Amino acid sequence: MWKNSSRAKETKTRPRNPQMTPERKKLKNIFLVGFMGAGKTTVGRILARKLGYRYCDADKVIETKAGKTVSEIFSSHGELRFRDLESETLGSLAGKEKQVIATGGGAVVREENLRAMKKGGVTIYLKAPMSVIWERVRHSKTRPLLNVDDPFNAADELLQKRAPFYETADITIDTENLTPEEAASEIMKKLGI
Repeated sequence: MWKNSSRAKETKTRPRNPQMTPERKKLKNIFLVGFMGAGKTTVGRILARKLGYRYCDADKVIETKAGKTVSEIFSSHGELRFRDLESETLGSLAGKEKQVIATGGGAVVREENLRAMKKGGVTIYLKAPMSVIWERVRHSKTRPLLNVDDPFNAADELLQKRAPFYETADITIDTENLTPEEAASEIMKKLGI
């Protein structure tokens, strides 16, 4: 669950790209990356509202284009087809401006996606430990990668595999002890806006 206390402990953030220029900080786009349940959708909506940017959920764009939900794409066409659609979508979104884009949890695994996001804006890793993520997602029926016999351990293993890719983001924000509003404010602070 999200913390609802405004007395959250100091967040751990660290810029990943010390050469991030002021022009880049003025932001073409902001790409939120991280594992499912880290807060990309919730924080993304708040951040977009605060900045006057368009909010975009990359998975929803994929669903609209495909005419199917992510779960349906996974079950009828497989993860590889979904990842191809995801790459096409991120490439297209990276060419636009003034958007806060919540990416799917696995978007960072493909090098072409990382390149597109880095070229199209700033990447922000929303980080949370597995115990917190599990509390946020354990009752979800819409996350295809949790439809396995032992979802906690499967998710934990997946998080460990993806963590090195998430760590390549320009900035990391630990959402464990922050409300979504505080996380959005912390992102703005780290971006100097």
